Amino acid sequence: MKYAVVIEKADSNYSAYVPDLPGCVATGSTIEEAESQIREAIEFHLEGMRSDGEPIPKPSSTVEYVEVTA
Repeated sequence: MKYAVVIEKADSNYSAYVPDLPGCVATGSTIEEAESQIREAIEFHLEGMRSDGEPIPKPSSTVEYVEVTA
């Protein structure tokens, strides 16, 4: 499965979350580290959902970039 991930710059690091998996978050000192950490967080999150007998949500979020004049 392929989930949309949002990575945002914070004051001193990057944070990442998955819109389709509420509560699935991660941080990293670089974008690459945040991406690696959120990948692990997704796997852990899904494993926990399976263990609890919860249905695994199918990815439904999409990501688009919109160009505007600043």
